[in-house]
Amino acid sequence: MRVLGIDPGTATTGWGVVEFRDGKISCIDFGCIRTHAKEAKAERLRIIYRSLLRIIRRFRPEDMAIEKLFFNANAKTAMSVSQCRGVCLLASAVTGLNTYEYNSSAVKRAVAGHGKATKREVAMRVREILRLNDIPKPDDASDALAVAIAHILRTYRSPAARSTKTTKTKGNRSRSREKSSIQQQSECNKPTEDCNE
Repeated sequence: MRVLGIDPGTATTGWGVVEFRDGKISCIDFGCIRTHAKEAKAERLRIIYRSLLRIIRRFRPEDMAIEKLFFNANAKTAMSVSQCRGVCLLASAVTGLNTYEYNSSAVKRAVAGHGKATKREVAMRVREILRLNDIPKPDDASDALAVAIAHILRTYRSPAARSTKTTKTKGNRSRSREKSSIQQQSECNKPTEDCNE
């Protein structure tokens, strides 16, 4: 099972691809999609959408796990993140992925063991779980990997997880899948450069 984790943001959208095979979670790749504040809002969203399509077509995940909006954010930030989430969800639907949404506390509980874990604690657990040499950088990519890991831990590794409440959108899984080579663990310590179109 291969999962694409997304940490949405208009300026920087973090992404991370992990795989669950033979009871182990491994890192495939991670990075960020970046846009510039001087660009028109519509153009920034187009860049995120097209870049995400490229990532999906390259790594061919079955599921997308994306972080829900944090409602304590200010209105301007909330609107911007909502728009970014929208194009991410559209990319997932267009490519036929199964889409799951998690709030930040659920991700923290799954990865770090409690819902009030700091970003540092979560990042360190991401490094440990994926057996990386260093904490993934930037933070947006690390957060995206955490969302993907949380999805696997809640959905595929724990029998009780199937009763947990998450938001899921069923995608079309009948599309053909080409075989792709799996990167070795050491290669995942060298993330892909910013994956803009």
